[in-house]
Amino acid sequence: MNKKVAFYTLGCKLNYSETSTIGRQFNQAGFDTVEFTDTPDVYVINTCSVTENADKKCKKIVKEALKVSPDAYITIVGCYAQLKPKEIAEIPGVDMVLGAAEKFQLVDYISNLTKEPKARIYNQPIAEASYFNASYSAGDRTRTFLKVQDGCDYSCTFCTIPLARGASRSATIESVVLQAEEIAASGVKEIVLTGVNIGDFGIRDGSRQDRFFDLVQALDEVQGIDRFRISSIEPNLLTDEVIAFVAQSKRFVPHFHIPLQSGSNKILGLMRRRYRRELYADRVATIKRLMPDCCIGVDVIVGFPGESREDYIDTYNFLNGLDISYLHVFTYSERENTPAAEMAGSVPGSTRAERSKMLHILSDKKRRAFYQTQLGKTDEVLFEGDVKNGLMHGFTRNYVKVQARYDPVLVNELKIVRLTEISAGGDVEIEESREILVH
Repeated sequence: MNKKVAFYTLGCKLNYSETSTIGRQFNQAGFDTVEFTDTPDVYVINTCSVTENADKKCKKIVKEALKVSPDAYITIVGCYAQLKPKEIAEIPGVDMVLGAAEKFQLVDYISNLTKEPKARIYNQPIAEASYFNASYSAGDRTRTFLKVQDGCDYSCTFCTIPLARGASRSATIESVVLQAEEIAASGVKEIVLTGVNIGDFGIRDGSRQDRFFDLVQALDEVQGIDRFRISSIEPNLLTDEVIAFVAQSKRFVPHFHIPLQSGSNKILGLMRRRYRRELYADRVATIKRLMPDCCIGVDVIVGFPGESREDYIDTYNFLNGLDISYLHVFTYSERENTPAAEMAGSVPGSTRAERSKMLHILSDKKRRAFYQTQLGKTDEVLFEGDVKNGLMHGFTRNYVKVQARYDPVLVNELKIVRLTEISAGGDVEIEESREILVH
């Protein structure tokens, strides 16, 4: 019988795409991928440094894994493994820790599954992580997360990602297109482009000067993929030409997620962000002028060191006045080896929590207001297979979450629907499927 491997992923969609790729490597080596609770021989835990209490979460997952399969070989990879390898190696039950430059050779490092007294550590300095490893998620028929870029050359004062993932590096346009075609052949209808700083995509080698704009133009010609969605992209890298191209694209959908982090220019300066709020407002205005129905998501951090009540109100009012669709709210937490952790003006935890609560409420208001503008319109929905209480869900091109009565024929299908009302749970309902769905 083949050995069994199970995976657990913390953090971002980039981590999920990488876990999926590592999983395919195990399958090619003769392992069967199983569920966490199916007594695997090997556990692979992909960690995140952004996740709060990363050490506690990692310890808890290891503990639960050993309950299920006491003799399992446990390996830890990912951002937290790069930053704190020795700390992770001390967790009881951990057998191997691999850093950023080594995780895609995990199968090669496991020569046997014999547990040893001490965990083995393979962790080079992050400067050694200079090679781009292609990845994409698999197993979800509806959408795939395709990694096009890794690492970051920015130096935001709150962020550990450059320490955990290294310098910015990218795939080639040709390799991304080939992967997109491979994904299309599997029946997936939507690809989400992901990376650490995808707007910085590009091979800048001698006479070759590929840019993110060149990538989206090439992908727009890929046959078999109905939708491309751009994941988080920095406002200073979201150019007018990219916005204008998406507005007339055959396949790129009208949905942007643009990190803001603060609506106070003072705080943006302390964060070392590469823009000011005036540029951000201009990006939003340009998008809405060309795509009035475009969905715009925003990342924002509350409680950053030095954030006064006035700075927070400045952020709140700025967000409230923007034509945006939803917020992802993060409560600032200190990270070792970052300049922000040493800054004066720490905001009390209770104040951080209160500010976060207020922005979550604002996010709900923004999302409902955006959904309200879409009622009565027709749009294309890609339906997913998850069923709860007899209902299935899907997303329009502009990221409105809709619900309908479960119909197995609709799974992974694109259908034109009319949006009729907002449900009690906050999703958008549609007209009776048999009458309105266009086949």
